[in-house]
Amino acid sequence: MLVAMPNMEDERFSRSVIYICAHSDEGAMGIIVNQLAPNIVFPDLLVQLDVIPEENKIELPRSAEGVKVLKGGPVESGRGFVLHSSDFFLDDSTLPIDTDICLTATVDILKAIANGKGPDSAVLALGYAGWGAGQLEEEIQHNGWLHCAADRDLIFGAHMDDKYERAMRKIGIPPGMLSSEAGHA
Repeated sequence: MLVAMPNMEDERFSRSVIYICAHSDEGAMGIIVNQLAPNIVFPDLLVQLDVIPEENKIELPRSAEGVKVLKGGPVESGRGFVLHSSDFFLDDSTLPIDTDICLTATVDILKAIANGKGPDSAVLALGYAGWGAGQLEEEIQHNGWLHCAADRDLIFGAHMDDKYERAMRKIGIPPGMLSSEAGHA
């Protein structure tokens, strides 16, 4: 996971925690996991996308009602990506990222969640964060990002307001102790 340094100049990524889904010589792709999409709740989105009719919102399983809608990043912000636990898999649609985490970007997973047959844990991200070849590495070298091991709570946890601080503590750094200046020996 990437954790934005306090001096992050790009406001879109200020205090962000990003789960990296893909990283290669061609670039990187990730989902911001600690920024809620403003004024969007999952049941309303299901109706808007014609996954369920309006009158069925009250019949949604509790697991569907709890799915958070995130502002996943500035790239393709009109496109949805479901980051979810690996207990759900659609052939030709689901991309395994880690042993516990998968990514699915089709409406089929939304239908499964609405019917109570989806993954145990899921978040829907609108958009993603993307970097071109070598761009992320350069940003890390220029003191833009820290990194930590991913965990389910940082990805799926309900408490959005303190994910940044928890990620910093996971690295072993109290957030107030960071300097915005880089040093070189």
